Amino acid sequence: MKKRKIELVVLSDVHLGTYGCHAKELLQYLNSIKPKILVLNGDIIDIWQFRKSYFPKSHLKVIRKIIDFTSKGTKVYYLTGNHDEMLRKFSGTNFGNFKLDDKLVLDLDGSQAWIFHGDVFDASVQHSKWIAKLGGWGYDYLILLNRFINWCLHKLGKEPYSFSKKIKGSVKKAVKFISDFETTATELAIEKGYDYVICGHIHEPKITEIENKHGKTMYLNSGDWIENLTALEYNKKRWKLYRYADNKPEIDEELFEMENMLSQTDLTQMLFSQTRLVSRRN
Repeated sequence: MKKRKIELVVLSDVHLGTYGCHAKELLQYLNSIKPKILVLNGDIIDIWQFRKSYFPKSHLKVIRKIIDFTSKGTKVYYLTGNHDEMLRKFSGTNFGNFKLDDKLVLDLDGSQAWIFHGDVFDASVQHSKWIAKLGGWGYDYLILLNRFINWCLHKLGKEPYSFSKKIKGSVKKAVKFISDFETTATELAIEKGYDYVICGHIHEPKITEIENKHGKTMYLNSGDWIENLTALEYNKKRWKLYRYADNKPEIDEELFEMENMLSQTDLTQMLFSQTRLVSRRN
């Protein structure tokens, strides 16, 4: 299968280790591309909701694929979010083509891109973490219930329905929070002179240019791999919002399985060795 060459890919809010994560679809996407730079913009592994009883092989394969990228020349930046905030004590760590940090500034054809997760703008995360964590558990089970409902709707020939999108669209506080989030991010980016500001966190994929009396910037949000299944792609000086539903990659199933055949034990050993290396350097 011919892979698409892309200069930069930004992913966020994958939430590996939760019921809502679409790891198989994400793995298909990752197997269809060959990026020069891959930015993982927070909440990739959901440490908040981590449970020993649930971490499927498909989720481990996503981690393995990311490691494969680094071994084949792709620069991978892992920027921490609130659900993987435990990794922030290792911020600044890098080995080979992999770097762990909290934020990132990239030069893209002479333009400056400011990239960070965005939970710093969320008061519930900063001041009431137990409420935010409780909400995370509730959201995960809501997504699980929603999948069952949509399976039934599919069998009946009906269109799928999103509970969380309905709630976000109907609750005024949720709508205001998203609007305030975007406004705050863009105002700061304009003030700092960045051409692009790239976030995740709110699970709302978007590319839009914002202008105020002080200047303008482009706001981008990579969305998530729970409901929207989206990513940001930068190529030939242009941004594109990739949607899995509109661009399902054609996969040779036999080749797909061969490329990803790695036992859980082998992968765990690989991750353990990488973790020990990080610990030594810190």
